[in-house]
Amino acid sequence: RISKPINKMKHVPIIPLLVVLVSVVHVQVGAFAPSPFRQRSDVLRKLRPSAASITDGEQPTAASTSSINGSNATPITSIKQLQGSILRAQAGPLAFKTKYGVLNPFAIWYGSVSIGLGLVWFTALTIYQLFSYVTRGKLDKNRLIPNILNQTWGTLLMLFTYSFPRIEGADNLEKLYNEGRPAMFVANHNSWMDIPFLGHTIGWRNYKIISKQELGKVPILGKAIRVAGNIMVDRKDKRSGLRALKAGIQYLKNGVHLCTFPEGTRSRTGRLQKFKNGAFKMAHKAGAPVVALSIVGAHKAHPVWGMFPLRAARPLCKIVVHEPIESEGKTEDELVEAVRETMMAGLPDDQQPLK
Repeated sequence: RISKPINKMKHVPIIPLLVVLVSVVHVQVGAFAPSPFRQRSDVLRKLRPSAASITDGEQPTAASTSSINGSNATPITSIKQLQGSILRAQAGPLAFKTKYGVLNPFAIWYGSVSIGLGLVWFTALTIYQLFSYVTRGKLDKNRLIPNILNQTWGTLLMLFTYSFPRIEGADNLEKLYNEGRPAMFVANHNSWMDIPFLGHTIGWRNYKIISKQELGKVPILGKAIRVAGNIMVDRKDKRSGLRALKAGIQYLKNGVHLCTFPEGTRSRTGRLQKFKNGAFKMAHKAGAPVVALSIVGAHKAHPVWGMFPLRAARPLCKIVVHEPIESEGKTEDELVEAVRETMMAGLPDDQQPLK
């Protein structure tokens, strides 16, 4: 009796392997290319300077793309108009649009890893909730454990997607940590990657993020924000602002760091926006130092029109850690201005605020 040869490939999950393979290639292309890909479209090379000068990661604007198809062409002002060669030049030859944003192989990999880890993360947070209920929160008053769970998710996500940012000036934190002083960390906000970047920069310490209440509705992320005791602010409710102020001051007194994005919302172009003073009140009233962080290049890895990051962060992104700025001896306005000037000093020209 002659047995039939066994087709081992029959049992191999071909589609997941292809996704991983293409994603790895996409990461490598992004890792060593000075622009989104080694070669831009020939169409872009023939454009007049006004159109060819579109910066990597920025959404094309009416001013920068009006000459692509002639002076009478419709300006590109939204994702719906991000077509053909412009889309491929910005996000790669395999990029495509969805109603939620642009995707390419790396974005699919990033999203898959994020959601896959998120399911484990969600389960771990649920178990912690049960633990906290049984112990009535007495064994983890500052909620360090869920913060560690959140940090683990962000660290693994950056590991599996080659997205650890470079850190400059990390020695500026050594003295602060050695003294055991809690601080307010503030950073410019360009992408979804910014929160894992913050955690990676601060390290495995207890910190709470001040965020808008709307993030509490995001699946998994919202649960993580609530369970870890992060501070959510309802911008339409003044009493919510007062509660957040009291909670933030108490955290600082308890030795817990605070983190916030003082612009209040994500920059659509990567350029620094105006600051909102609310978060600085906590540090000022508590007499805590403020550490400015300049996040460089995140808007290129994850442009605002991308559903997920479109490129690996490692070759593009870096965090500049500045020396702590003392809040004592300064008015609140002076503190805000000092932090803003310090943060601007670490940003490149294409992220400086427009005058």
